[in-house]
Amino acid sequence: MLDIKTIAKTISLIEDNSNQKKTILSKLYAKTGSAHRIGITGPPGAGKSSLINILIQKLRSKNKKVAVICIDPTSPFSGGAILGDRIRMLKHYSDPGVYIRSMASRNASGGLSLASSEASDVLDAHGFDVIIFETLGVGQVEIDVMNEADTVAVVLVPESGDDIQMMKSGLIEIADIYVVNKSDRSGANRLTTTLTNMLETNPNPIENNWDIPVLNTNALSNKGIDNLLDSINEHFRYMKTEGVLAIKTNDRYERQVKSTILARLSHFLWNDKNKTDFLKKELNKDISNRLSPIELVDLILKEEQY
Repeated sequence: MLDIKTIAKTISLIEDNSNQKKTILSKLYAKTGSAHRIGITGPPGAGKSSLINILIQKLRSKNKKVAVICIDPTSPFSGGAILGDRIRMLKHYSDPGVYIRSMASRNASGGLSLASSEASDVLDAHGFDVIIFETLGVGQVEIDVMNEADTVAVVLVPESGDDIQMMKSGLIEIADIYVVNKSDRSGANRLTTTLTNMLETNPNPIENNWDIPVLNTNALSNKGIDNLLDSINEHFRYMKTEGVLAIKTNDRYERQVKSTILARLSHFLWNDKNKTDFLKKELNKDISNRLSPIELVDLILKEEQY
């Protein structure tokens, strides 16, 4: 049985960058590698939380243990406002096989993608079968978080048609599944056609043997959710068979190492008064008399003999 209180406390210690963080993550790492990490992203108002709510129900009916990491600008558990759609997930809080965690970007030491990756390692090690990341937008921060997932579903609504061109540069590279939610609305078929045509001219550059599906759903009427879950599971099987999952796992490992190094160096440098004094000294000078930014960096690093 899952010990939800211990899991919650452990993630809090990691988020707070406590002295126990290194010991905790070191002990847990060997137990990771079993969970399917799923990213659900898309513009605000696309119905992501409603879809996740139904996915949780269906996964629990199969006796799968499910964790959800909700990426918020501020945390609803520390005074921030909870979104209306999120309230639908509250009924799962009493389920011992479900854990829902809101993660605030302002509390993420070393970057939100690192914090979410470390949190998912904790959840993976504690026996969750499925870990779902939900983000509230389609910006760079959200894309970075989605890179921590094995399978990414991009959720759109018929009104998203005007956003497709804007999204191409980022989401086209990370989407494994496209979902046109609220498909009963006018324009749903047009958006589905637009996405299908876009995928024909911009195939997945990494997973050449995976044909990205475009699915129509309606979370309120439960339409198409079984197809979505089937596609998610099919993509997981595909990754295992084709060796893509191992590549993604190694990429995640490499990113975590690099992000941790950057976080430690940043903490080490800017918690030293001598180094902050270097910066303050230059800020008090006129631009014509200042060191250039790159010269100041060299001076600070030289002082530490890097």
